[in-house]
Amino acid sequence: MMKKSILILFALFVAFSFATSSIAGMTGKDFVKDAKTRIKEISLDEAKKELDAGKAVFLDIRTAKEYKKGHLPKAVFMQRGLLEFKIAKKLPDKNAKVIVYCKTGGRSSLATDTLKKMGYTDVVSMAGGWVAWAKAGYPAE
Repeated sequence: MMKKSILILFALFVAFSFATSSIAGMTGKDFVKDAKTRIKEISLDEAKKELDAGKAVFLDIRTAKEYKKGHLPKAVFMQRGLLEFKIAKKLPDKNAKVIVYCKTGGRSSLATDTLKKMGYTDVVSMAGGWVAWAKAGYPAE
């Protein structure tokens, strides 16, 4: 009985060590790549159609300085570092259609993944982010 308990504990230790070591060397790009396996990303054209239809919330998760330089019309601002703590007040409807964007798509992928984990059901990331939006000449404030 004692040997079986020790073997089980050892197996759990090995499994835990393997699981934690797999993230130990990850870079920011690795985290984004991982998040993209769990989220949906939409094109700029799809995002523009949603903006024109007026039925989606555009969530800008860049810094305040980036947001002040320009953003999508009527975008809701929520800095990425505060997302988990303040999003419920800004977007209480977890079934709302939400399109998340950042500068180029990395932070929005991470934020979209987080929102899905928090129970938001219709959330996507905008491919290319603000840089691609502005380059396309789409409307901005």
